[in-house]
Order: sequence, then C-alpha cells, then structure tokens
Amino acid sequence: MSRPTIVLSRLDVERIESLLDRLPAADAQQHASLRAELERAEVREPGDMPADVVTMNSTVTFSEEGTGERITVSLVYPAAAGKPGTVSILAPVGSALLGLAQGQEIDWPMPGGRARHLRVMEIDYQPEASGHLHR
Repeated sequence: MSRPTIVLSRLDVERIESLLDRLPAADAQQHASLRAELERAEVREPGDMPADVVTMNSTVTFSEEGTGERITVSLVYPAAAGKPGTVSILAPVGSALLGLAQGQEIDWPMPGGRARHLRVMEIDYQPEASGHLHR
C-alpha cells in the first residue's frame, strides 16, 4: 500500500524537528521514518489545517485491520507520554497517525518485520479546529 498524502501544521513540524535534533545520535536512526514523513508532508499554517487531520495533541480513534480493535489515543510529545490514553509521536503508531485524515489508512512497519494496518475512524479533538493554534 502506498503512503497516503499527509498534511502537517508548520508549528508541529518545527517542534518535532527540534525534538528529533535533540535526540542522541544512537536514537536518531530509529526515527528516520518519522523524519521521512515530515519531509514528504504538505505543510500548512496552524489556522489552515483541515479539521479532520491528526495533529499533535489531537485525540484520535483508529482501528487495526485484522483485530477490528478500536483504539482512542491522544498524540503527544514524549514529555506528556506515559499516561493512559496517550501515545508519543516517537512511538511507531504515533508517527504513523500524524497527518492522516479521517478515513485514511496506512500500513506501518513494526519491529520484527510485521506491519499494522491502521485506519483513522474519527478525530475526537483537534487543537487547531478548537482554536488552540499555539498549544
């Protein structure tokens, strides 16, 4: 499956790039796919973000093909991760969800060569759509 077009907020891209730049060199390679996602994305100003796209600090419900399991998480920066219902942007599933629109699907490679097939079911909360442009 080809990767769907993703749309990212300029502010999110700047913050994620800064985060990646501060990681130890040993960790940088494992986040190469996240960097690639940032580079291929269509970047917009926060106020121009479509309301149906997963941005940082969004709460999103997605399903995993095969299990049919529906999972609702908030996509957060590492400092806010670890609480129930959160997933870090640095986690594989967090990187996979960023920038996807409701209804889009993606195959995301997992350690060991397995892939998860994820589909965005709904965006329960998106900061930009709620007027929280600088969160």
